Amino acid sequence: AGVAMFYLGALFAFALFFAEAGAVDLSYVAAVYEHSPVLNPEPRVPLSRLEALQHLQKNLDTFEDQAARAAQQGAHIIVFPEDGLQGFNFSRSSIAAYLESVPDPEQERWNPCLEPHRHNHTEVLQQLSCMARRYRLYLVANMADLQPCPLTTAPATCPPDGRWQFNTNVVFSSEGLLVARYHKHNLYFEAAFDVPPRPEIVTFDTPFAGKFGLITCFDILFREPAVTLVEKGVRQMVFPSAWMNQLPLLTSIQFQRAFSLGANVTLLAANIRNDQLIMTGSGIYTPFSATYHHARRGDPQEGRLLVARVPVLDPEWTCFLSGPSPPPASPVFISSMMYDPFTFALLGPAGGEAGVCNGTFCCHLRYRWLRESSRAEVYALGAFAGTHTVNGRYAVQVCALVRCAGSDASSCGLEVEEAESQLDFVLEGTFGSRFVYPSVLASGMVLEQPELVQTSADGRVRLKHSSRTGGLVTACLYGRMYHLDAAQSEKKKHCTTILLILIPKNALLV
Repeated sequence: AGVAMFYLGALFAFALFFAEAGAVDLSYVAAVYEHSPVLNPEPRVPLSRLEALQHLQKNLDTFEDQAARAAQQGAHIIVFPEDGLQGFNFSRSSIAAYLESVPDPEQERWNPCLEPHRHNHTEVLQQLSCMARRYRLYLVANMADLQPCPLTTAPATCPPDGRWQFNTNVVFSSEGLLVARYHKHNLYFEAAFDVPPRPEIVTFDTPFAGKFGLITCFDILFREPAVTLVEKGVRQMVFPSAWMNQLPLLTSIQFQRAFSLGANVTLLAANIRNDQLIMTGSGIYTPFSATYHHARRGDPQEGRLLVARVPVLDPEWTCFLSGPSPPPASPVFISSMMYDPFTFALLGPAGGEAGVCNGTFCCHLRYRWLRESSRAEVYALGAFAGTHTVNGRYAVQVCALVRCAGSDASSCGLEVEEAESQLDFVLEGTFGSRFVYPSVLASGMVLEQPELVQTSADGRVRLKHSSRTGGLVTACLYGRMYHLDAAQSEKKKHCTTILLILIPKNALLV
C-alpha cells in the first residue's frame, strides 16, 4: 500500500506538470459548498407554491453566488448539500409545495434552461440548469422530487396517496443538460419522503474525469448503493449530506475521510452548516489527500466554499499482507461508546503493545509515546462487534484508539475534541468484511493522513501512523458488515420505536 500511495502521489504530480505544460490533463478542479441554509421557521405548516418558491429563491441565490465563485477558481464540478434548498423537518403534506417532478434522464433528454416549458412547475430545475450552463460547470444539488405511483398497477409498493416523494440528487452538465437523478435509499427519520422501491445505482460521465457515482448522507453507512458502486469500479463519488456530528467515531469529516481511504475513492462531500443541530464538516478527499472544513465552536454560522485540484483516480490501489499476530492479553473493561458496549484496554505509560477482544473479534495496537500531555491524558484501545441499534440499525466491527474524557475508565468512549498527547502507532484487526474505513482525528477536529493502510487476503487491516499536527483524539478502523444487515430486518420495527423515543423533539431529519 505504501508503494501504491507513492505511485498515486507521483501520478498526481505528473498530472499537474503536464497540465501546466499544455499536455493531456490527468486532474480536475472540484468544489463543494457547505451551506448555511435559510430555513422555513415552521416546516410543518403547508405553504402555497408561491410561498415555497419565495423561500427556495433565498437559497438558490446563494447557490448562484457560490457557483460563480467556484467557476472563477477553475472548477469543473460543484456539489451542494442535502436539504440545501428547502431545509428539513417537513411532514409528508407540508413539503408538497416544494416538490417538483424530475424526469428520468435515462428516458428523456432535457435541458430545462433551454426548454423551460416542456414540464410544468419546474422552476428550481430551470434555475439549476441555467446556473450550470452560465458558469460552464457540472452542478450537483439535492431537492424534493414528486413521482406518480399508480395504485392500480403497483398497490403493494405505492403510498396510500398514490405518489412517491423522494429525497433526490440532480446533476446538470456544463451545458445545462439534466444528466443524472438519484433517489436516496437509506432515509434517516425523513417523514416527508419515501424509500424507493429498489436501490438505485446511479452514475454520470464527465469529459474531465470520467465516471462519478451518487450517494446521499446516511447511504454512506450501508452496502446499497455505496458499496455496490465501488464494486462496479466507480472510484469518484459525489456526496451531498445533512450530517449531524457524533464524536468520537462518526463526525462528518472523520467518516468522509475514512470512507475515501477504505473504499479507495475520491469523495466530494458537501454538508449543511447548522450549529443548533451540530452540523458542519465538508471536504474533497482522495485516498492520499484531503481538503476539508469543520467549523469550530464560536465560528460565525456561515457557508464555506472549498476548491481543490484532484487527480483522475487510477482504480488499482491494493496491498496484501500475511500472517496475523494475536493480540497480547491486557486488563479489559466495558464502557459505552456511540451507544455500543465496547470492550476497552487502557494504554500503559511506557508504550508497547495492547490487545482487546469483543467476543471473537480482536484488535491489536503497538504504540510509542512521542509527547505526553502535562494533564496525564488517558487513552484506551476499544473493540466492538455487533449490531449498532441507535439512530440506525447496522452491523459493525470496530477497532478504535481513543482519548478518554477523564482520568477514570468510565469516561472512555465519551465525546472529546481536544488532546495534547502524540503517539507513533500501528492499529490492526482481522475483519469479517473487506469494507473497512480508516480515520485519524487530531485535536481541534483536524484530519491526519494515515501513513500506511494495508489489507491482507485474510481480512487483516493495519493502520500505521505517527501524530504530526496535534494531539491524537481518535484513530479508527470502522468495519461495516453489510452482509449481516439483512438478518436484522425482522427487528427493525422494534428498533424504530426505541429510536423515536431517543430522538429529541426538534431533531433533524436527514
